[in-house]
Amino acid sequence: MNSSTVIRKSFRRTVLASVVALGAFGASNSFAAESTTTATGTVIAPIAITNPVNLNFGRFVAGVAVGTVKVDTNGSRTATGDAFLPTVGPTPTAAQFLVTGGADATYTISWTGAVLTNTTGAGAETMTLARISDLTGGGGASADVLSGALSAGGDQTIYLGGTLSVGAAQVAGVYTGDVTATVEYN
Repeated sequence: MNSSTVIRKSFRRTVLASVVALGAFGASNSFAAESTTTATGTVIAPIAITNPVNLNFGRFVAGVAVGTVKVDTNGSRTATGDAFLPTVGPTPTAAQFLVTGGADATYTISWTGAVLTNTTGAGAETMTLARISDLTGGGGASADVLSGALSAGGDQTIYLGGTLSVGAAQVAGVYTGDVTATVEYN
């Protein structure tokens, strides 16, 4: 065999081995792929609630029969039955609760408190409060609002009114009781 034939056969073997090696190593890389994700988390402000305005039914007179005094969420006051509204005394107001937190966040509202007790009398006279609330202060609410959504600025006001059940010959005095609004992010 001449040397050029040996060189050609040797060259062919080298090229063939290179192709086989390239195919074997290249094949594993040709089936691989990768991708990357970015992990993100956003911390928002804790939800908070304050009470800048209290619910005030103003002064009223209890008659000899039962009646009611209602302060609507817009602050207007009406009476039914044997309850009378004098024009003197403090102006009735609906309560306001200011909720603050993360922009556009939604939340739930839960309520407690339904009894006002005479704090100036000798006995334990009470009046029952049926709460009404809304998110507009427009009046006309008939039940408690149970959820809300914060604005793009991260705030919202809840307006609270209610109807007091005034007993027949309800004992005179200053009646107070706490109404608590609890808010929680959804």
